[in-house]
Amino acid sequence: MTDSVALLLKELRLPAFHRHYQSLWETAIEKNWSHTDYLAALCEYELSDRYQRRTQKWLREARLAANKTFSALDQSGFSRPCNAALAKLQQDSDWAHHADNVLLIGPSGTGKTHIANALGHQLTEQGVRCKLFPAIALVQHLQQAKRDLDLMTAMTRLDKYRVIIIDDIGYVKKTDAETQVLFEFIAHRYESGSLIVTANQPFSEWDQIFPDSMMTVAAVDRLIHHATIIELEGESYRRQQQLKQAGKSKK
Repeated sequence: MTDSVALLLKELRLPAFHRHYQSLWETAIEKNWSHTDYLAALCEYELSDRYQRRTQKWLREARLAANKTFSALDQSGFSRPCNAALAKLQQDSDWAHHADNVLLIGPSGTGKTHIANALGHQLTEQGVRCKLFPAIALVQHLQQAKRDLDLMTAMTRLDKYRVIIIDDIGYVKKTDAETQVLFEFIAHRYESGSLIVTANQPFSEWDQIFPDSMMTVAAVDRLIHHATIIELEGESYRRQQQLKQAGKSKK
């Protein structure tokens, strides 16, 4: 009988049921559980197992840096408005379900990429599917799709990710081919999926990314319409962390 139950659970793809049904049955007898209590406990194990497997799968495909989480982020050097905005984003992930954006603007080394990765980690653990792209890699992917006359299909495939992280958008080369597909992607995601974008340049300098002012205005307008804008400033975050680590090693 036990073998047949195990086979049935395997066919039904209920691995947590398979692992725990015998030990839980012993617990159920010992604690005088009802059949409903026993079944509910098995379901809880199965749901927890599926959550863990799904989260691990989504984290792998998201391509997030493993060490760039909020627990590893030193926010002591950030401004009060910056920390307030980050706290709000962490407390409520509704923005990702409403196709709102997060724009992280500031000089190189101030923590933009770490924050973007940390948001990705948190969202994934909350059941929001994310994907991180260095901006150049995303543009190259879209350019190849356009050359293959498959751009719309490529952009639609990315719709399965509720949040797309575009890291270092300012490094995209200012050529018609690159900026055109980037603009088309921003327009495609507008009010349908969230973007987290990091940029070294303030919006006033985004004409260095797009070839003409009209495209620049149109891209910025779509990005900021439903967005949390976080401006980071001051000394390089990476430099601060290096100095702190050096100080600790001397003690």
